[in-house]
Amino acid sequence: MKVVALVSGGKDSCFAMMRCIDYGHEIVALANLMPADDSVDELDSYMYQTVGHQIIASYAECMGLPLFRRRIQGCSRDQRLNYATTPGDEVEDMFILLNEVKQQIPSITAVCSGAIASDYQRLRVESVCSRLGLVSLAYLWKRDQTFLLSEMIRRGIVAIIVKVAAMGLRPSEHIGRELTDLQFPLLELKELYGINVCGEGGEYETLTLDCPLFSNARIVLEKFEVILHSPDSIAPVGILHPLDFHLEYKKDVLSRNCYNNAGSEKMNYLHEVEGDFVPNYLVKCSSLDLSSDTNTTKKLDLFISTTRRDMYSIGCWIQNPSRKSDGLQEDLAAVLRNIELQLNEDGFDWVNVLYIHLYITNMKEFGLANEVYVKFITEKKCYLGVPSRCTIELPLVHAGLGHGYVEVLVAKEQCKRVLHVQSISSWAPSCIGPYSQATLYKEVLYMAGQLGLDPPTMTLCPGNPTSELEQALLNCEEVANCFCSSIASSTILFVIYCSAYLTSSERSEIQCRMEQFSELELSDLHHSSRISDPIFLYILAPDLPKGARIEVKPILYIPDNINGEVQSRESQLAFKERANSWSSDYPELHGLCCQIHVVSGKICAALVSITDDVAEKICSKTDPNVASFLYGTENHIKVITMYCIVVLDKILVDNNFLWEELTNLRIYYRTGLSVCAEIMSLRFAEAFSELAKVNKCLQMGAKPVFNLVPVLGSGRSASMEDIITCELFASKF
Repeated sequence: MKVVALVSGGKDSCFAMMRCIDYGHEIVALANLMPADDSVDELDSYMYQTVGHQIIASYAECMGLPLFRRRIQGCSRDQRLNYATTPGDEVEDMFILLNEVKQQIPSITAVCSGAIASDYQRLRVESVCSRLGLVSLAYLWKRDQTFLLSEMIRRGIVAIIVKVAAMGLRPSEHIGRELTDLQFPLLELKELYGINVCGEGGEYETLTLDCPLFSNARIVLEKFEVILHSPDSIAPVGILHPLDFHLEYKKDVLSRNCYNNAGSEKMNYLHEVEGDFVPNYLVKCSSLDLSSDTNTTKKLDLFISTTRRDMYSIGCWIQNPSRKSDGLQEDLAAVLRNIELQLNEDGFDWVNVLYIHLYITNMKEFGLANEVYVKFITEKKCYLGVPSRCTIELPLVHAGLGHGYVEVLVAKEQCKRVLHVQSISSWAPSCIGPYSQATLYKEVLYMAGQLGLDPPTMTLCPGNPTSELEQALLNCEEVANCFCSSIASSTILFVIYCSAYLTSSERSEIQCRMEQFSELELSDLHHSSRISDPIFLYILAPDLPKGARIEVKPILYIPDNINGEVQSRESQLAFKERANSWSSDYPELHGLCCQIHVVSGKICAALVSITDDVAEKICSKTDPNVASFLYGTENHIKVITMYCIVVLDKILVDNNFLWEELTNLRIYYRTGLSVCAEIMSLRFAEAFSELAKVNKCLQMGAKPVFNLVPVLGSGRSASMEDIITCELFASKF
C-alpha cells in the first residue's frame, strides 16, 4: 500500500515507517501537526508531540518526500476513550490534514503511526482513518518496549532526548543526549521505578536527527537551550528549544532527486494545510438505507427466538422454504431489520449486543454481506463498542433457511468492555470495520472467531492446517492477554470451525494439537486450582473467511477475583433423581455423550453429542427392531430431541441452574438427515413442552428456546460424526 506517515519527530514514528517498508509498503508522504504559534514549544495536547517542531520541516528534504503540515487549532474537547466526532477537537485537525493529503495524492490508502501502548491515541487515529476510508498501520502496537528500544538503536535511528518528565531523568543531565547513550540507564530506571523504556507514559520525548530513511541528508543540531517547566525535586520537567541547526547532505544527493532537472533549485516539499471545515466533496452520496426499509421484511416469514430478559439471544432466519428470495442482500437485510425491530421492542438497540454470529450461504459473497451488515451495526450506534463477531458459511439454502442467518447475544446492562483494534500491526489480526476482537461482559469474555492470519500482513499463515491452527491460537492468546488472561488458563469452551476442504487426516492432526494444548499447556500453569480442561466442539463448515481452513472461537471465564471455583466433568455425570423417568431409561448413555464445564454458582456450559451409535441405542428403546440410520425418520427424531432436552435439563439441575438463566442453546444438526429444519425445530419445541409438564420452572412461564444451526458435521472430536450436537451456556450474571 501507498502510505502517508504521521510524523512527530520522535523515534517511534520513524521506526514505524521503517517497519512499514519492511512489510512491503511504500511511504509516499509525511504529515505533521504543529502549534499555531511558532514560538510555542509544547502544547497541552493529549495527542501530539510538538517539542522540536521547528526542525520537522527538514524531514521533507532529508527523505525527499512531500510534507503536509497543519497548525493545531483545536484542543482536547472529547477526552473519553472512544472518540466521537467533535467540532473544535484537536483530532479534527488531523482529519482535515489527512483529508488534504488524500485529495492531493489519491493513490494513498493507508496511514502509518507510531502508537505503542496508548489506546487513546490509537483509537483516534483509527477513527479518522475510518472516516476517510484509509487503513491504519501501527506496527509498533503492543510490542515489548525493551525490544523496540533495542531494535531502534540497532537499526540506526539517531535520536536525542528533547523532553524529560520522570523520576531519575534530569533536564540538565539528559536533555540533548543521544538515545544510544541512555539505553542502559533507561533499563535501570525501568527496574527501579517501572518507567516505560520507550517513553509511552510521557517519561521522555525524542527527536530523530538521522535514520536509514534519511537518504538525502541528516540534521545537525548546533545549538539549543534547555527550558525548565517544572523544577520538581523528584521528577523535574524540562524541554529542549532548538536555536540553530543545519542539514548535512549525504553522498550522491543530487542523484536522489533533491533538486530539479536544472540542479539549482530545490523542490517544493512543504505544503501547509489550512481551513477549519469539511469540504463538500467529503459528503458522500448515501446508498439505500436498508436499516429503514420495512418493505423488505414484510414479505418474509421469520423466526425470532428469545430467552431470559436481562441477557438473552435472538436468532433470526428465513423459515419459509417455499419462498424465493433475490439472494443474500435481501435475506440478510430482512433478518437484521427484524432483529433491530425486536431489540427496539424490548427497549434496546445494537449498543446492547455483545456478540454476533453471522451465517451466510456462500463465502464468495462475504463482501456483500459486510456491505449489508454495516448498514445496521455501526460505531455510532454502538458507542460502548461494536460487538464481536464470528462468520462462517453454512448450508442454509439446502436446509431451507434462506441465504442469511444471524444470531445475537443481548445484555440489558450497558457495562461491557470491548477491544476493537482496527490498525494493522504485529500484535494480532485487525478488525477493520464494525466488529471487535473481544467483548467482556461481567466475567465472561466472548472472543471473535480467529483465523490463522499473520497479523502484520493479514494473510493466512503458510503451511499445513496445523500451522494455521497454531497461528489462530497465538492470535487468541494475544487478545486474551489484553484482558490480563490466557486462553490456556481461562477458556471454558473452544469452538473449532473446520473447512470442508480439510482431509480426514488433517482433521485428526487438528484434534491432536488441541488435545496437546489441553494436556500439556494447562499442566504448566501456576494457578492450577482454578484450571480445568475446556470443552472442545468441532464444526464442519463448507467454507470459512479468506479461504481459511481453521477458525477458532474461545469463550473465557475471567473472574473479578482469583478465587472462582471451576469444575469440569467429562463423562460419568451423577444425575440427581427427578420427578420423571426419561433419563433413567438411558443411564449407560449419559457418560458417552455429555461434557460440562462449571464455574460454581456462576457458569454452566455443556455439550450433548448424539452420534450414530447413541442415536440407535436411544431409538431402540422405543422400537427394538430399529435398524441403523432409521433414526433419520421423523418419529425417531422426536425421541432423540426429547432425550437431548432431558439430559440438558438434568445438567442444569445438577449444578443448581434454572432454564431462565440460559444465555443460549445452540443446536447443530447434520443436513444429511431426512427431516427438514422446520420439522427439527418443531420436534425440539415439542420436547420443551413435554418437559414443562414435570418442570415447575417451565410451568411458571420460563420458555427456553434455541437457535437451530444446520452444519455438514459436528461433534466432540474432529471426525464430527454427530447427528445432533447441543451447545448450552447458562450464567447467573
